[in-house]
Amino acid sequence: MPGQIRARRGIVGLLTAFAVHLLCMDATTQITPTFLTQRELSELLRMPERTLEDWRLMQTGPPYIKLGRLVRYDVHDVLTWVREHRHG
Repeated sequence: MPGQIRARRGIVGLLTAFAVHLLCMDATTQITPTFLTQRELSELLRMPERTLEDWRLMQTGPPYIKLGRLVRYDVHDVLTWVREHRHG
């Protein structure tokens, strides 16, 4: 099974590996943050990268982290933001 997870590519493989990691943890295990690039997040949310850029300029959208010139999104923060913006 772990070999199958490593063989997957892209955001689906990353999230699958992350889910398996969470299932195998005990109560004392520390979670290491997983950061997504703008491209990876746009694929995950199925929206243009330009929309994410606009959201950052307007200070809306999911929280992000600036590491020098690099923009990264913490998966946990993004999923929390998505849940908060759910309608219905």
